[in-house]
Amino acid sequence: MNCDIILRVRPLKKNKLVVTIHKPVARVFEFLLDPAKSPLWVESFVREETSDWPVREGTVYRNLNRDGVWNEYTVTAIESNKLLILRASDGNYHVRYTFAPVSDTQTELEYYEWVIRGVLDKPFTQEVLSKLKNVVEAGV
Repeated sequence: MNCDIILRVRPLKKNKLVVTIHKPVARVFEFLLDPAKSPLWVESFVREETSDWPVREGTVYRNLNRDGVWNEYTVTAIESNKLLILRASDGNYHVRYTFAPVSDTQTELEYYEWVIRGVLDKPFTQEVLSKLKNVVEAGV
């Protein structure tokens, strides 16, 4: 009997991923804020920079992707060692990082991205967060 299985991927409007990183919450938060670290775990990024340092509400993150395109994201909320929310310059795409200490040496990071209109163009996968985990734990 010949059985063909067709898998249909439903387009996502929102995407939530969680990873536990074996580093203190302050270390994970600091790593994520540092624009120089982003290309180490987001493969599509060649470079990232911020308009302000230290990062605060209103700071703009700009990243250059491998296609030579710059994208901009504004920090809409930040709470040290707890929360970082960014909004794309088009106002449609949003991403929220939530940091929760599991212990003195472990952090649970929740990554949540969503769009107001349409569907997510290239949602992050668990593989992306696994790379972040590996890079942070290696102490890079």
